[in-house]
Amino acid sequence: MSTSFAKPCFFQIAFQAAALSLISSATLLPLKAIAQNASPQPPKVQPTQAQPVEATKPNSLENSVFSIAGGQRLMAESMTAVSQQNYDQAVSKLQDARQVFNQLSNFYQELTTSFSGIDNRISDSHRRKALQAAQLRDEATYQLAVVYRAKNQPELSVPLLIQLIRSQAPTRDLGQQAYQQLFELGFVDAQYLPPSATTPK
Repeated sequence: MSTSFAKPCFFQIAFQAAALSLISSATLLPLKAIAQNASPQPPKVQPTQAQPVEATKPNSLENSVFSIAGGQRLMAESMTAVSQQNYDQAVSKLQDARQVFNQLSNFYQELTTSFSGIDNRISDSHRRKALQAAQLRDEATYQLAVVYRAKNQPELSVPLLIQLIRSQAPTRDLGQQAYQQLFELGFVDAQYLPPSATTPK
């Protein structure tokens, strides 16, 4: 009888000790953050808590899918799938990449607008990110349209190619390639011939 009561008591004590250590560690960070602008603290506590947070913060999304690097990884995986003629997987990866880049472009554009006239340096930085994400989205769109052609699903390629021409304009390389795809599919019968590059310097 005495042994059956000894174990629960031991686990209760251990649980209470663990709970107290969790509570103290959970309150340490917010208290430290509040105290940073207050009176000086013992020098040992501050560096050990602040440095890991600051070091990991800027790159915390780099390994996530929801980043430019994450979208590029999806595109690379889709090209691997195409080389193995696994078109279904390629379509899935390209659709995901396209969605990631589109959302990133929209979010960076919102930040650009928010900081416009307040801090032009930050606004320009976000504008460049928005343009980069939009360009990558269009590249993923073009690759997706080409994969649909390889799957004998041209009806799925056409809307993507038209969206791409609207986004890029017919004069840019990607827009010209998209229109050429429409011409090869027979959706349009007038071929676009870009102006000659032999302009006087």
